[in-house]
Amino acid sequence: MYRILELNPQLTPFSGDIDLRMFLYRATKARLLSDGQTLNDFANAHDYFGFHHVEGGWVYREWAPSAYQLYLEGDFNGWNQTSHPLNPIGNGNWEIFLEGDNALWPGCKVKTVVDANMTRTEHIPLYARRVVQDPKTITFTAEITDDRAKYPWTDEHFQGEKSLYIYEAHVGMAQEEGKVGTYREFADYTLPRIKKAGYNTVQLMAIMEHPYYGSFGYQVSNFFAASSWFGKPDDLKYLVNKAHEMGIRVLLDVVHSHAVKNTAEGINMFDGTTWQFFHDGPKGDHPAWGTKCFDYGKTGVIHFLLSNLKFWMTEYHFDGFRFDGVTSMLYHDHGLGTDFNTNDKYFSMNTHTEAITYLQLANELIRQVNPNAITIAEDMSGMPGMALPIADGGIGFDYRLGMGLPDMWVRTVKERKDEFWDIFKMWCEMCMRRPGENTVAYVESHDQALVGDKTMIFRLADAAMYTDMDKSIHNNTIDRAIALHKMIRLYTLAGGGEAYLNFMGNEFGHPEWIDFPREGNGWSFHYCRRQWSLRDNGFLKYEWLGQFDEDMIHLTKEADLFSQRMGDLRLTDPDKQVIVFYRKGLMFAFNFSPVHSYTDIKVSLPAVADYQVALCTDDGKYGGFDQVQHITYPAHVDEKGNSSITLYLPARTAVVLKEMPKAAPVQEEAPKMEAVPEEAPQAEKPKKPRKPRAPKDPNAPKKPRAKKAAKE
Repeated sequence: MYRILELNPQLTPFSGDIDLRMFLYRATKARLLSDGQTLNDFANAHDYFGFHHVEGGWVYREWAPSAYQLYLEGDFNGWNQTSHPLNPIGNGNWEIFLEGDNALWPGCKVKTVVDANMTRTEHIPLYARRVVQDPKTITFTAEITDDRAKYPWTDEHFQGEKSLYIYEAHVGMAQEEGKVGTYREFADYTLPRIKKAGYNTVQLMAIMEHPYYGSFGYQVSNFFAASSWFGKPDDLKYLVNKAHEMGIRVLLDVVHSHAVKNTAEGINMFDGTTWQFFHDGPKGDHPAWGTKCFDYGKTGVIHFLLSNLKFWMTEYHFDGFRFDGVTSMLYHDHGLGTDFNTNDKYFSMNTHTEAITYLQLANELIRQVNPNAITIAEDMSGMPGMALPIADGGIGFDYRLGMGLPDMWVRTVKERKDEFWDIFKMWCEMCMRRPGENTVAYVESHDQALVGDKTMIFRLADAAMYTDMDKSIHNNTIDRAIALHKMIRLYTLAGGGEAYLNFMGNEFGHPEWIDFPREGNGWSFHYCRRQWSLRDNGFLKYEWLGQFDEDMIHLTKEADLFSQRMGDLRLTDPDKQVIVFYRKGLMFAFNFSPVHSYTDIKVSLPAVADYQVALCTDDGKYGGFDQVQHITYPAHVDEKGNSSITLYLPARTAVVLKEMPKAAPVQEEAPKMEAVPEEAPQAEKPKKPRKPRAPKDPNAPKKPRAKKAAKE
């Protein structure tokens, strides 16, 4: 029996489905690999296909099984469509050799001409490593890159920190100017901010080439090309290398759930068919995204996608991946409109078993390339085993995103008045994690920051954000917003998972939503940037929020918080709206009541220890009112040996108390022997005789003993 069933006994009726999952995984590996071969040996399409400088010239290979002729055109031949035909070499593969070291050159623009279905079309080569847009014609072409050039990496011995504090970021909008930011600007100006804030992992969005900037990178056209929106390939390598020098892990937000439907810029219809990569008919079209859906059952598709993962890890040194749109991959209906409230919905005719097999293979490959790599699944369905090892019957991810947490906070803030917040239900949402599977907790990601939605600070403060964020101005709306923003983030980090994620700028309550340049806003960059100056200028309350987030991150990192899997609930009082829990040496106490402060919150302790206030949302440096002193709370032990502390919790305040280390027992030193001058011996004093005791009467009543005073 697989371990997934031991952890989830309620899945026992579906043991046959788990067996099928594992059978398909093993059968697909057997089909793909020859004897003794690993996935790491298999996933090397990028080293064979595409453009490569070889002895005596250049070779270009392509995979186009349904085409009847391919040609190469470009700067090198005056864009003659037919002067350089490729030769078929079997299995749908094509090849051309161009003699001479200078037959092609870095920056030389090229396209592939394909004859198929009685038509001739132009395409970007499938394995192009750089794709650029002509500003005049708005069309895209590939540029040759020289694979002989080796980047001077300095990260050979890099290893990221064990716990994940993830900073989700978009390179283009990571600067304050009204423009598209660059890889180098991000490396030089944004990475130091991330480092100072305490985050140890950057999750980069929109790195794979995409023709429409406003897609946030989620409609990929060229899977092996680092987006030219932000600079050249070496600029991205500079970014990753610099992050590693700073001790920061870099994850790629990878999109293997779908692809842009464009044919001129993308991979769709490359060989004249949708069948090459995607399902034919309606099954190949995503009804919500207007994109194409991969056919994960085809060997060629698996080869392409697995090689893509290995490419980003070996060529750019990415430390792992956050897989986008996993729910869409897992189900034939893409999970649209399905409420996954019963286990049978995970194991039915709607389940896309070929996609599950692909994800298992992807996770196995990634560990073979880099055993320390991290993978995260964006799955809102709660598929069992998503973040369990493959050997346990799982899909193999390290973490799943806790996508229910942002939804819970939106419902809470939007639908309930503060005095009716259900703190026990909030705690249950924090604990809603599958046994043995790690979760990334977060309050809001880029999804909540986009136009059409609202960030948490905007939900709390609304229009007052524009008028009352100066430190000299105080009103109840902003005071409430700032207090709850800190509490919500602390509550989520401390109780919601085994890792934590923040979208850039949200840590200090960035006031503007994200709206990419488009016709509807006059192609403006005003809402597509991060206004770091709001955090830095010293006059605005954003500084308070940013400083709290920084101290919160550093405190929980220092405690190694995530090494204790779940918080230990010590007190919950729904009437008072007070909840207290313990995790890895820290006691987290929250009073969500908007009006009531309490001086007598008695909290039971997991062991006898004193606790010292280490962080308080009400501190003046975070925009609070300094009502809580940073004192030590001594443990009280009652006559039964139970220990507790009694806390003061002001309204709408959270306090983090740090368990004080037990003092080592003091050892008394042996008395020092001092030399005594020799004197004549003195006679001993006679001992006083003891008074004889009367014999005890065995029938006499016993004298009651006085109770020992309880230790304080």
